[in-house]
Amino acid sequence: MRPRTIRVLVGYDGSPAASTALDAGSLLLPGAHAVVAHLWAPPFTSPELRRRLWTGSRDVDAFTEAVEREGDREAHRLADVGITLARAAGWEAEQITRRSYGGEGLQLAQIAEETDVDVVLVGSRGLRGGRALLGSVSDMLVHYSSRPVLVVPHPLLTDEYVALANGPAMVAWDGSAGAALAWRRARDLFPGRELVAAVVGRDGTASTVPAPQADADIDPAAEALPRNTRTSRARRVADALTAHARTLGAAAVVVGSRGRSAAQEILLGTVAKATLHRAHRPVLVVPPDNHPDGERPS
Repeated sequence: MRPRTIRVLVGYDGSPAASTALDAGSLLLPGAHAVVAHLWAPPFTSPELRRRLWTGSRDVDAFTEAVEREGDREAHRLADVGITLARAAGWEAEQITRRSYGGEGLQLAQIAEETDVDVVLVGSRGLRGGRALLGSVSDMLVHYSSRPVLVVPHPLLTDEYVALANGPAMVAWDGSAGAALAWRRARDLFPGRELVAAVVGRDGTASTVPAPQADADIDPAAEALPRNTRTSRARRVADALTAHARTLGAAAVVVGSRGRSAAQEILLGTVAKATLHRAHRPVLVVPPDNHPDGERPS
């Protein structure tokens, strides 16, 4: 039986970080179908181009129309670049271009619902539409997306890049339902790749444990990631996971998030958020299943 093709929504803005994410994503998710989404917000065009447009019109309505026209054309051009890169990486690809008025992370989460993708892929520390940090977009996206979000840091060091092809996916394990769901999503998204479960003990160091029975009932007494919600504790756990991922040569770190549905303002677990900001390799954040649209297909 031919495996189901994974559908990936790629947030692409033409930045080096976005290109790194696309390249890394193609190694982590080979043979996927990509929906390349480019969001743009006026005034999109460069200051020089805006001066030329204003000089040519001197009319506010005509100027606004010209900026919209040129911005839309440039947005489609950048999306075409993303399509070209995706296809060169071995993905089938299609394009979505949307005008944005801010809140790009939330808008990407909405597009993910519309296109029924399995995972959303973004880069961190890139640019969106103009000169704003994509880091803020990825932060908002993981808070509101009901689909797993794969965030790729930029830049990747040589050993981190090499690990993308054959390294294991390291799943943060704490014996919770969220961790079990993260394990299942990692298994679905990375078929054929080794999965490794990692726990952080009371001494603050991470270690590998036998593969959990992710489909079985959860043992509430299982060795767990510390549940203390203090930021300093979460950072220590994230640092331990990051160090262990480096030791393992992991291709990606997988963490479950805890909280409510996107419609109820999901609260991202502090450990998941800290890992997202501190890991030096791709991080897959898996949201809980209590979203309005229910369980994602396994």
